[in-house]
Amino acid sequence: MASHKIVLLSGDGIGPEITRVTKEILQVITEKHKLSVAFVEKPFGGKAIELSDTPLPEETLQACKNSDAILLAAIGDPKYDDFPREKRPETGLLKLRSELELFSNIRPVKIREALIDSSSLKKEIVNNVDLIVVRELTGGIYFGQPKGRIISEEGGERAFNTMTYSSDEIDRISKIAFELARERRQKVCSIDKANVLDVSQLWRERVNKISDQYKNIALSHQYVDNAAMQLIREPRQFDVILTSNLFGDIISDEAAMLTGSIGMLPSASLGLHNPGLFEPVHGSAPDIAGKDLANPIAMILSAAMMLRIALKETDAAKNIENAIDKALEKGFRTIDLKSDSSQKLCGCREMGQRIIAEI
Repeated sequence: MASHKIVLLSGDGIGPEITRVTKEILQVITEKHKLSVAFVEKPFGGKAIELSDTPLPEETLQACKNSDAILLAAIGDPKYDDFPREKRPETGLLKLRSELELFSNIRPVKIREALIDSSSLKKEIVNNVDLIVVRELTGGIYFGQPKGRIISEEGGERAFNTMTYSSDEIDRISKIAFELARERRQKVCSIDKANVLDVSQLWRERVNKISDQYKNIALSHQYVDNAAMQLIREPRQFDVILTSNLFGDIISDEAAMLTGSIGMLPSASLGLHNPGLFEPVHGSAPDIAGKDLANPIAMILSAAMMLRIALKETDAAKNIENAIDKALEKGFRTIDLKSDSSQKLCGCREMGQRIIAEI
């Protein structure tokens, strides 16, 4: 039996708590499904800065490159906000994505029946929402050059970033979106700002060109400001959303709240040749770190995505997802999900144990 090597990056804030719970669930699921999995834990983000003065140590990077998949919890803490840019946790994450060429970020947004009353929107708006945000991850304004801060001729300071995309970068992320749509409801909505931005005009032109290869897929376009409104007005109109790095970062967090909590959304960052990175959409939430208040479900669902996509262990992934639904159906809720007194409040560890009981 081949052994799968999984690198765990617990990171900062609530990261170690949700990683501990997720690892316990993975150990139970691998034993049940007779899978051979080896876990390797490495420092990343703020923890790595404290240990080795860099958010992405070379040893961690090499372990990730030599793995079958990487499972990341969360990174970041306000105490690093005044550090030089190259020493901040977020810089380590950008470098990891770049080094592994993880250009495609897949974020499924699906309403779980038991949580429909937890959404801040009306039930009739969010009922049956099931969409995927496909976000380009290694280009755009986060990576564009030039960027920086200078003292301007007027004597003040000026900061600048460059939003840039090549046709090849747009083409490859577009193909990911169209391929996903082919397996779903056969609709792609591309989000840009083509009425203002030159880079968005190229984006729209290339997406249209790629769509010629997918005649059965219905393609539409929306400006990002309209799309943000439409996600709240009528989210069921969307199937696969295709968008750039910056717009995708914002839109996917907005979409997360349709589900009731950002603590419910997993994601996968994928390339063509290197191991994939699987992580919850939420941040490190340092304000609740160590208090057993964190919702581990997004991390657990990310682990299920890892099993399905990276390890091809579909039955094990379904087992985890079904166990989550059963625990929620029985009324167990972390504090971010609790919407009425009839539900049973539980902490991060207990939620993990409730899910294990259903497995």
